[in-house]
Amino acid sequence: MSGLISWSDGPVQAWLNHKTQPHETTKHRRARSSRQQCMAFSLVGMRKTLTQAESATKRITRALAVIYLLSGTIECNAKDKIDGKIEYPNIVFVLADDLGWSELGCYGNTFHETPNLDRLSREGIRFTDAYAAAPVCSPYRAALLTGQHPARIGILDYLRADSSKALETSHITLPEVLHQHGYATALIGKWHLSGYSYHGSKREIRPKDHGFSWDFGTEVKSVGNGANFWPYVFRNQPIRWIDIPNNRLGKEEYLTDRLNIEAVDFVTKHRHKPFFLLLSHYAPHTILNGRPDLVEKYRAKHPPGTSTRNRCYLCEDAGLGTGDANHHWAGNHNPHLAAMLESIDHGVGMLMKRLRELGLHQNTIFIFTSDNGGETNVTSNAPFRGGKSELYEGGIRIPLIIRWPQSIPAGVVCNQPTQNTDFYPTLLAAGKIRLPRELVLDGVCTLETWLNPTQNISRDFLAWHYPLKRPHFLGGVSAGAIRSGSWKLIEHFDTRRLLLYSLDDDPGETNNLADSKPAIASKLHQKLIDWRSSMGVFP
Repeated sequence: MSGLISWSDGPVQAWLNHKTQPHETTKHRRARSSRQQCMAFSLVGMRKTLTQAESATKRITRALAVIYLLSGTIECNAKDKIDGKIEYPNIVFVLADDLGWSELGCYGNTFHETPNLDRLSREGIRFTDAYAAAPVCSPYRAALLTGQHPARIGILDYLRADSSKALETSHITLPEVLHQHGYATALIGKWHLSGYSYHGSKREIRPKDHGFSWDFGTEVKSVGNGANFWPYVFRNQPIRWIDIPNNRLGKEEYLTDRLNIEAVDFVTKHRHKPFFLLLSHYAPHTILNGRPDLVEKYRAKHPPGTSTRNRCYLCEDAGLGTGDANHHWAGNHNPHLAAMLESIDHGVGMLMKRLRELGLHQNTIFIFTSDNGGETNVTSNAPFRGGKSELYEGGIRIPLIIRWPQSIPAGVVCNQPTQNTDFYPTLLAAGKIRLPRELVLDGVCTLETWLNPTQNISRDFLAWHYPLKRPHFLGGVSAGAIRSGSWKLIEHFDTRRLLLYSLDDDPGETNNLADSKPAIASKLHQKLIDWRSSMGVFP
């Protein structure tokens, strides 16, 4: 593949070339009153949360909140109609799985080919200091949908297949609010916010329970990483772990490609009303399996050399046999990761192209990011230390690109720290959608920074809470962290060791300054303790 958009001849070629008439958009109403919106949202986070023991009260509060939202819809419609059309922005949110900060061309990677994401960066804002609220997937996803920190929600680690935990329906989620305001809402791809009844979980909660009016390709029996080709059989068992009953791309259908065309299909079908699309890719989570043609392309581009192992341990762990010894390895030239990323990038290009054809690109907020850092067994997160499961920068700093042509500048790099809890209040503020005052948010509205990237985000610090009963199999330990300005403190819960780093001078976190800067370390540690207390959690 080459260029910004390419697609080989196949069963969906004619469909992809189909053109439809655009609907009108207005260019000037998005930026107006953004400061007032952000101020209103900043008050929301001052409300106290309800405890899990108050579930009955929560349900009543939630029902009243929905009534509030419906009444708010009438008010917003009256204000925002122009020539009979609601001016809510469309939202396309593309989420990669385990994609590190340095994997994209626009972030300096010279091996991976990401022309569409690079173009998205040129046409929007690229954030250098965007963070995941946790170093693993389920907590990130819970925080994204609720605007609350994983510590407050209680989902602190990835959810196992038989987990009794789930994102409870007492939460008023972002797609639910958007749906109440007339949005078509869709989740395409990975869910991973509950256990699965197939594995004995009694708490299986599905996307439609949280405001997604349509979902496709979500896992139904567990997250079967590595089963990337039709018929999507989980490992070597005759179990279809993902509910895709037929193929559209032939017998060699590749999962990322299929999710991409379903996303374009959704946008096309819902072009006459505002829509929220969460395209949640399973790629490039291990087990890595790229399309063979793309894998060979990257093997030829940079031969991997000879592995020191005699088997691929990831394939072995997945029950796929000993595998190719060169299948997975750490470094900057992994052909499977590169191939999987190119498939994601191609889908971004397909969506950008279709939005432009439909005349929707000006008033569509297009977001690309990842749920946590890359896995160091298969890639390098340099210049950062660590990776997935760790609170070093390599585990929590993520790529983030946002494009909204009618309202935010193009080709800008923003250095303001932001966390994925911020999307909830910011996206609603962008649509001038108010929230019930009872709702607790930990994220802050960053709309002012979107509109003017030199505008500072109003927050004192970012914090993380990642308690583990045992070390993560990827190397992470039970820990908490806080970043304030350029200073970052990590606390290891088991040893009580404090690690202090100046990220401006030491982004690789190699020089622990806790002993030489005790006053700074003590101040940050106390802030972290106080924050945990406000969340109701402890080491």
